[in-house]
Amino acid sequence: MPIMKETAAPLSCDRTRHDLRRELRRRRHALTREQRRQATERLCRHLRQLPEVRRARRVALYLPNDGEIDPTPLIGWFRRRHARVYLPVLRPLSHNALWFVHYHADTPMVTNRFGIAEPETRHGAHRARRLPAWALDLILLPLVGFDDHGQRIGMGGGFYDRTLAFTRRPGPRPRLIGLAHDGQRVERLPVAPWDVPLDAIVSDRRVVRP
Repeated sequence: MPIMKETAAPLSCDRTRHDLRRELRRRRHALTREQRRQATERLCRHLRQLPEVRRARRVALYLPNDGEIDPTPLIGWFRRRHARVYLPVLRPLSHNALWFVHYHADTPMVTNRFGIAEPETRHGAHRARRLPAWALDLILLPLVGFDDHGQRIGMGGGFYDRTLAFTRRPGPRPRLIGLAHDGQRVERLPVAPWDVPLDAIVSDRRVVRP
């Protein structure tokens, strides 16, 4: 898919990651409700056209928080295609790592320590719905910033990087697609040694293939 026409100038990366995260979060919080709605529609339209999204049968996505672009309208579309949808859950006995739990309309939910809703996993029936990351076909993950070379930054907790570190080794792995508002684009981001490479980055205006 070609890169679409740019609508906002990207930020320079000549600042600390902390300052960059703060400015990019401010940008996405400044979007109006209508701008968010339109961005969500365009994002989902792009995603539905991608071959790795169309063929996935076990998909992890996220519930938007802190102004993140919203992939949840895809849940019904995935289910109509007989795909199972999973949500990330903080692992209680592991430092800054995630597991993924099957999600449907009747899934009991709790609020984690960051105030984000996630499937409740204390009971055995729900533990059985967990999947390790390597068993997923596709993971859609939220970004704080990205550039046209496929580099990205997250919130800084390292949850996805720790969880997905295994993708650097041979073996089964999911496809990884980062999602963001186009206003979160930066001219160029430095590569950190712990950053797990993504297969694509999708915003409401463009698809970036590293």
